[in-house]
Amino acid sequence: MSGWSCCPFFFTEGTTISELFINEQIRAKEVRVIGEDGNQLGVMPLKDALHLAEEAGVDLVNIAPTANPPVCRIVDYGKFRYEQTRKEKEAKKKQKIVEIKEIRLSPNIDTNDLNTKTQNARKFLEKGNRVKVTLRFRGREMAHMAQSRHILDDFAESLSDIAVMDKEPKVEGRSMTMFLAEKKK
Repeated sequence: MSGWSCCPFFFTEGTTISELFINEQIRAKEVRVIGEDGNQLGVMPLKDALHLAEEAGVDLVNIAPTANPPVCRIVDYGKFRYEQTRKEKEAKKKQKIVEIKEIRLSPNIDTNDLNTKTQNARKFLEKGNRVKVTLRFRGREMAHMAQSRHILDDFAESLSDIAVMDKEPKVEGRSMTMFLAEKKK
């Protein structure tokens, strides 16, 4: 006997039902009932609500268990779950995931190298990503950290037409970092 078949709160894949109780699983004495068409049928004892759902040939689903009294809806449970998962997938599609791209610089960077790094950062920003600009110090370069801040300032200035400084340059160990984000239109 498999471990999933004995437990009513799990699908066969192992995903849990998100706190929704149906029919006899509902433990409240009185519930606020919403009909199949979306109209409120009022507050009634659980037995009456179950009887209404049984007459309609569908389920009584507890959609707001924390409300007082709990809100239940007369609906086909399978169809209800399908619509809920479809709505969640649609919401996920519309989300935009912003990545953080990193550009590494050194204090003795040449002008052409800096221009190349600026072009790469411009591409990242145009795609909607944030850019983390890191100025890394090695050996004796650590003694001149303050004088090297202008490199980050110049970098931000060269991208000021499409980007704003999200976080000011900040020293963290052997590096100085700042964040750039795309300007809001």
